[in-house]
Amino acid sequence: MKKVILASQNKHKLEEIKEILKEFPLEIKSMDEAGLGDLEIIEDGETFEENSMKKAVEVMKKTNSIAVADDSGLEVDAIGNRPGVYSARFSGEGATDKKNNEKLLDMLKDVPKEERTARFVSVISVAFPDGRKMHVRGECKGLIGYEEKGCAGFGYDPLFIIEQYNKTFAELGSEIKNKISHRANALEKLQKELRELF
Repeated sequence: MKKVILASQNKHKLEEIKEILKEFPLEIKSMDEAGLGDLEIIEDGETFEENSMKKAVEVMKKTNSIAVADDSGLEVDAIGNRPGVYSARFSGEGATDKKNNEKLLDMLKDVPKEERTARFVSVISVAFPDGRKMHVRGECKGLIGYEEKGCAGFGYDPLFIIEQYNKTFAELGSEIKNKISHRANALEKLQKELRELF
């Protein structure tokens, strides 16, 4: 059975990715389980693809195992696709979900509803010890609301409205979110790619 290391410390991401990969003959380990709990990877790429692949390659080199990494974030059209790769640290040093959401709302305070379009993006990269690399990209389109709504989820979920439900990700809860989200979308593509390999 091939070993796969998930290049993330984010428990939420680990659960989602493990769930999708369970159909494959793979032994899946977190970075902690692989003894890489202290490994810090500087995400200095300008795209989700660059950051995601950098994480996958570094973990693959350290473990000589297949590595899977995700980089994701929010792109808001009215502010030039920001926060983008800086989604987690949008409000600067000591950024929190609350501060990031407050900064985003402040930047959009004069933007009308129809121009508050946005998308969540997830890029999942896989690096193999034999040098092969691949990545898939998933997106989920929505609108940025005028205030935080809902208690489920994390990050920008309380602001991100899915129009077909007229609710934020934080109001929808994980069951629906995990079916329609950017990461669900990317993981579905990853499943298809892996079915051809295993």
